[in-house]
Amino acid sequence: MEEMSRLFRLAADRASGYRQSLPDRLVGTPFDQGALADAFAGPLPSVPSPPEQVLTDLLAAAEPGLVASAGPRYFGFVIGGALPAATAADMLAAGWDQNAHNAVTSPAAIAAEAAAGAWLKELLGIPPSASAGFVTGCQAANTVGLAAARHQVLADVGWDVERRGLLGAPPIRVIAGDERHATIDRSLRLLGLGMDVVEPVPAGPNGAIDLGSLREVLRAGSPGPTIVCLQSGNVNTGACDQLREACELVHRHGGWVHVDGAFGLWAAASPATRHLVDGLELADSWACDGHKWLNLPYDSAFAFCARLDVHAAAMSYAAAYLVGSGGTPAGADLTAESSRRARGFAVWAGLRELGRDGVAELVDRCCALARRFAEGLTSAGFEVANEVVLNQVLVDFGDDASTDRMVAAVQADGTCWVGGTTWRGRRLMRISVSNATTTEADVDRSIAAITRLAT
Repeated sequence: MEEMSRLFRLAADRASGYRQSLPDRLVGTPFDQGALADAFAGPLPSVPSPPEQVLTDLLAAAEPGLVASAGPRYFGFVIGGALPAATAADMLAAGWDQNAHNAVTSPAAIAAEAAAGAWLKELLGIPPSASAGFVTGCQAANTVGLAAARHQVLADVGWDVERRGLLGAPPIRVIAGDERHATIDRSLRLLGLGMDVVEPVPAGPNGAIDLGSLREVLRAGSPGPTIVCLQSGNVNTGACDQLREACELVHRHGGWVHVDGAFGLWAAASPATRHLVDGLELADSWACDGHKWLNLPYDSAFAFCARLDVHAAAMSYAAAYLVGSGGTPAGADLTAESSRRARGFAVWAGLRELGRDGVAELVDRCCALARRFAEGLTSAGFEVANEVVLNQVLVDFGDDASTDRMVAAVQADGTCWVGGTTWRGRRLMRISVSNATTTEADVDRSIAAITRLAT
């Protein structure tokens, strides 16, 4: 037992030291992928190794290739950090080694998910009667939401897709914006509907779906099973679809509304930005990440459905050996996983650490810092290509080649980390502000670095 205590203390100390170093370390450090591969490679030992030596070797092999994405100046891919209490809870979850399949395999894990799920729905304005499945990311959350949609729109016309599959099923219309996230298309592939089923709807000037065009697409098709995918938080611009008007329109046509709100759904948690997602409670399913703007450890996301029975019908299964199944759906009944990490502990701890006011302050601060980025880069003579409505900033450095060179230069410099994207046919620098530890000083330091590199 003493050996295990030393091992766990070593892991905690090194993890804590790494996290404390993030404000000062280079964000993107040069690395040699070949050297990293060699450090991990080699023959599998034929005899057991002492655990402490294994951990020491892992630290030596991995640390040269770590990216400071948990730090305050990482602005790529809408990646947040991980709150202290949530991180510690995740360490406990690993130590407890719980299987969160159901309340028999881990009563505590299911209870934590139930409590955290209720808090999440309250913060996001999702009806309290909705279900909440704890999944790995918005790829999984979108897949669960669209599986529930597929179940219900086919059940409405008398087809049991879980039993009969899609061969011979009535065709399903899937309508989605031109600027939907790519995970929507992959979910459609995984669900057997395919990407070609999508009827695209043009987006407005800042990337939100155009309501007039949505109305025309709905009218143009033949009546029948219909799923419409809306978005809260355009992956490039942060723009949010007009959910109230769109949901009412879709429901008049008998369709199911799924909202991909990977990061933008968190606008609902702040009075200052709640108007951007007005009407979200009218949707039928929602997807949202925890490891982005809520700053929870990987992997953490949520699949919500307005109807628990539909959610469970699409995702659950039964078997004679599964003791505890058949009650109120929870845990694995609401996800595509059977053996599940107890990720609800970290969600519960992160929400307790922040509280309602802390979540709202986090959203407001990141939005303010994104505006600070936009104002500072505009003052430096660069063009901000989008209306900054949330935490996303797009910057143009004159032409595609110049922009790509700037993105590469910033990543190599290490002061901060930004990504590149293509939006409306232009190569742009993409800045996402979603880390709870980012300060005005971090933004100003990053603006200064970008300006220096451009000069």
